[in-house]
Amino acid sequence: MTPSTFTSAEAVELATVMRSGFEESRHIGSAVVLDPSGSPLISLGAPEVPVFTRSSLKPLQAIAAMNLGADVSGTWAALSTASHKCEAGHAEAVAGMLASVDLSPEDLQCPSAHPADGTFRRSLQESGAGDPKSPLYFNCSGKHAAFLMAATAIGADTGSYLDPTHPVQAKIAEVVATFAGETPAAVGTDGCGAPVFALSLVGLARAIGRVVRLGSTEAATADVDPVDANSTTASARDHHSYAAEARILMDAVFAEPWAIEGHGRPNTTVIDRLGVFAKGGAEGVIVMATESGYSVALKCLDGSSRATGLVALTLLRRAGALPEISEDLLDEVIEAITDPVTGGVDSEGRTAVVGQVVVGEDVAKIR
Repeated sequence: MTPSTFTSAEAVELATVMRSGFEESRHIGSAVVLDPSGSPLISLGAPEVPVFTRSSLKPLQAIAAMNLGADVSGTWAALSTASHKCEAGHAEAVAGMLASVDLSPEDLQCPSAHPADGTFRRSLQESGAGDPKSPLYFNCSGKHAAFLMAATAIGADTGSYLDPTHPVQAKIAEVVATFAGETPAAVGTDGCGAPVFALSLVGLARAIGRVVRLGSTEAATADVDPVDANSTTASARDHHSYAAEARILMDAVFAEPWAIEGHGRPNTTVIDRLGVFAKGGAEGVIVMATESGYSVALKCLDGSSRATGLVALTLLRRAGALPEISEDLLDEVIEAITDPVTGGVDSEGRTAVVGQVVVGEDVAKIR
């Protein structure tokens, strides 16, 4: 039998697309919200069924690289967990990461790409560089640079750093299992070429919730988080051995949210304006977590990310996980990260808005 994520029969309606008063599309999927102890507050669909975590896994990959000796902090730490759009600052920082261990973009094994940021791409063209492609410009280049820094730190081969048996990837597998509290159901190849793990949405939410809480100012005042102190689960205790890395990572992310995705981009906007960690992944996966330890993970079954931010923030709101954020600010951020439904132009020649993406009935009925 072919391994699989959850089926459409197991999914629920997470969001719908309204165009001119007509429900044009429906996004179905699964989701879960956990409280700081890891207990489910909201469960929709089949959140216990594995999904490929894609780029939502990056905080765990970054922590593993740092634990092996990748010397990153500030912008470099944020880039190690980023899916950047390659603004000039992103490219400069990743190049600096590589140069710090006497490596270059040629040592990266992620695909080559043009910069996704139009301003930076035009600046390269206008400088006479033409329209170059490079693995440096790929959105996962910061993560790959951190892998290479870790490999160099332990004296491991840099030419095979993406092999699942490589010491860097073996450490990542250990960190993933420790924070998620479960053994990955499968290991595949991500779009960037790195190993990617299949976890339940519960495991993903638990893992990233632990990372953000462990890296928060509140948790930094204690050797063991009070939420985990009396736990009999080994992973609830063992992940505290990575506290130093989690604190460096979260300090960097919240200080420089532009590095995670890019100025004005959805993940960056949520981190910057709400103080909530957000990390989307390909194929409709997203995870968010508050510094107090609440977390949400979801997957749209059709692989679309159009509604993931809207649904994730709505679920955190319905779970009571955002008490210090005003309703007006939350609404502003949701609007900012959710593309409107457009059609034609208005009387002044501007793109006309004819509809919107809204939460589906299975989310809307949660009170």
